[in-house]
Amino acid sequence: MADKSIREAHTPDAAPDAAPEAGVSEKAPSRDGISRRKLLGTAGATGFVLGAAGGAVGYAAAPSEATPLSSIGSNRVMFHVKHQPGITEGLQARGHLVAFDLTAGAGRKEAAALLRRWSATAERLMAGEAAAHDDTDVARDAGPSSLTLTFGFGHSFFSRTGLEKQRPVSLDPLPDFSSDHLDKARSNGDLWVQIGANDALVAFHALRAIQKDAGSAARIRWQMNGFNRTPGATAHPMTARNLMGQLDGTRNPKPTESDFDKRIFVPSSGSNDPAWMANGSYAVVRRIRMLLDDWEKLSLKAQENVIGRRKSDGAPLSGGTETTAMDLEKTDAQGNYVVPGNAHARISRPDQNGGAAILRRPFSYHDGFDADGVPDAGLLFVCWQADPLRGFVTIQRKLDRGDALSKYIRHEASGLFAVPGGAAQGEYVGQRLLEE
Repeated sequence: MADKSIREAHTPDAAPDAAPEAGVSEKAPSRDGISRRKLLGTAGATGFVLGAAGGAVGYAAAPSEATPLSSIGSNRVMFHVKHQPGITEGLQARGHLVAFDLTAGAGRKEAAALLRRWSATAERLMAGEAAAHDDTDVARDAGPSSLTLTFGFGHSFFSRTGLEKQRPVSLDPLPDFSSDHLDKARSNGDLWVQIGANDALVAFHALRAIQKDAGSAARIRWQMNGFNRTPGATAHPMTARNLMGQLDGTRNPKPTESDFDKRIFVPSSGSNDPAWMANGSYAVVRRIRMLLDDWEKLSLKAQENVIGRRKSDGAPLSGGTETTAMDLEKTDAQGNYVVPGNAHARISRPDQNGGAAILRRPFSYHDGFDADGVPDAGLLFVCWQADPLRGFVTIQRKLDRGDALSKYIRHEASGLFAVPGGAAQGEYVGQRLLEE
């Protein structure tokens, strides 16, 4: 289940949840002539506070001392970059995934106008500014908070806009997998938007602005909400945990690796993809429900054998630390593999899948409980690769044939989207496709 909530191959080495983001600025642009930093520095705030001495907890009955905009709020990700934002940045605390379908009568012209609006709004909001029209003021007091907006096209988009000849072969529908229990109403879509931020109100503000911008050109097909650990919540940056309690993302490929771009991004030349996909990537999106009641009945040892790693620190069962290379041949006194043959971490490794690797960048989700008290919770799995067939599909097929984790998860929704490269200054996302 290439996307498993605990991806290992795609679990590669997910960027630490508290890692700083590339292209980040410490200053948020001003609004109405007053910077948000200055605004928050002069505004009073009431609420839950921690005493500086001894960590005492209490409620402030009067405005607290003025404080500057925190580092979380001031972090800004740039919109006009080589690759769209929201792919290589560190995990954000809040996320929204939303798919749209073009409305009846809307075609290429309407789609181009919509992407132009969305790009302009994304640029403003990521800079900490208000939307150009009818801003809701939901994020008025906050800085950019590492907000990113990422846009992609689904398989059906091209027939709706008369651009079938420009549809990439890599966007062919994903094959069926044994763990699939897919809800078609919550899968696929003409257009896809990923929103992430380190503040819940900033993320919601962006979601609402994008929805309003859609106007009469597109309607929401499905929408999902996710979360991760807030940066700074741990004593030091570390790989995030998922709702099973496992470190999730240990083996994510790193941008510093020499073959990172080759694995994750479409090259500007020399590929079978159309020219408009240069510097872009393909996003596989899966809603993976974790069967937590069943999982939590397992002993700690049994859970670790399913994954192949220690729950406490993510180290392989063969020994060492989280980043120690897994010894797949190590056996115990009885001659059994220390890392079981069907362990998720073993099966999903790139060296067990012809070198296939993906960049996992998920969000956890919780959508309440059913009538029996069973949690509807799991992973909004998002993975990135230059070629879905050589990335996600290769790994998922291998997992489908015997991953111990498959018993405790269920894939309930799915989508595959072509995400073009970043928009140059003065351009909008997808312009090279829509105005070619």
